[in-house]
Amino acid sequence: MVEPGQYLRDLFTQPVGSTVVARGWVKTVRSGKGVSFLQLSDGSCFADLQVVADPTLVPEGVATGACLSIEGELVASPGSGQAVELQAKAITVLGTADAATYPLQPKRHTFEFLREQAHLRVRSNTFGAVFRVRSAVSWAIHKFFQERGFLYVHTPIITTSDAEGAGAMFGVTTLDLQNLPRTETKAIDFKQDFFGKQAHLTVSGQLEAEIFALAFTNCYTFGPTFRAENSNTPRHLAEAADLEFFTKRIDENVLPTLEKVARSTFGQITYTEAISILEKASKAKSFEFPVFWGCDLQSEHERYLTDEVFQRPVIVTDYPKEIKAFYMRLNDDEKTVRAMDVLAPRIGEIIGGSQREERYDVLIDKIRKQELPEDVYWWYLELRKYGSAPHAGFGLGLERLVLYLTGMKNIRDVIPFPRTPGSADF
Repeated sequence: MVEPGQYLRDLFTQPVGSTVVARGWVKTVRSGKGVSFLQLSDGSCFADLQVVADPTLVPEGVATGACLSIEGELVASPGSGQAVELQAKAITVLGTADAATYPLQPKRHTFEFLREQAHLRVRSNTFGAVFRVRSAVSWAIHKFFQERGFLYVHTPIITTSDAEGAGAMFGVTTLDLQNLPRTETKAIDFKQDFFGKQAHLTVSGQLEAEIFALAFTNCYTFGPTFRAENSNTPRHLAEAADLEFFTKRIDENVLPTLEKVARSTFGQITYTEAISILEKASKAKSFEFPVFWGCDLQSEHERYLTDEVFQRPVIVTDYPKEIKAFYMRLNDDEKTVRAMDVLAPRIGEIIGGSQREERYDVLIDKIRKQELPEDVYWWYLELRKYGSAPHAGFGLGLERLVLYLTGMKNIRDVIPFPRTPGSADF
């Protein structure tokens, strides 16, 4: 019996002799000696399905990139690399592809070229695997928190506050940019804007998450964030077969590293202890960035601690207050805050978190000393007036985690449609 709409990953589990319908995109077509071979992929798994057909069944013009629906019988494959193949009985063309202009011809392409083909690159082996892993990771994160009773919060995309205090935000306005209204002092009159004040795309939903943390105890958010940093660096911005592919073709250390991390206990040191280790190391090892108490740890410092000193993940705690956000709780020494970063081998920081300042007087003092606008944080301050409680949270960079799991080197290659300076085509 034909079961329409099956994924290829499901077809591979069907018994030989089953009549099935396979749908997907053609990767390669070749013919010879009275038989045609088509490699079909639908993105559901790493493996392609080989289709064997009488050349008379193959419609004219079928080429790489075409979308087909093929009815046939699963038979044992005499070739290596696949257990079964599909003996075609009928082929229907769902969508043609111009063989002369289709960008993803059956050959290796550079990642730089594929970034320009973001609408098609997900059909390639590498990017199909990347985004299956990203999907699996996202699902696993949701599953982890849901099974532990956390409430999922949809935090706002548009905000008037800067959670990080860095000021690198995208403005959002309904004002006519060609004819901006001005005040008597020639400043932009945001009172005429839709929100009546200056607004931006959020860089983080963590401040709003605290509202729910002080009402539901445990919560998490998974919202999109936006940073207007003029950066093109590689860092800014679970299927077994997929991970094996990354180990073979991208980074031979992917699986060994993940297996080692899964078996490891995490080390823990304070920031001050980390600086002491790095300062001693700098006498014999040349770091690009100087090491001193009060500096922000760079990737090279983080990787030295994880890869060479501890050879496992490390949690670094109690950072100087000057290099951390205003909302982090001040320690009794009044020099450091209750912040922590989880550093992972090969990539460095992958999680950052802190206990939040629950004391109203301390929080408002920090806001004033950093010259942040009190009126923007009025609601954040009120949370400290009405039933405040000690609370903490952390953020995990999804893209950095996917980089870590896949061995990919550039963050633009694990984001479906990356936004970089001068590029927003999709």
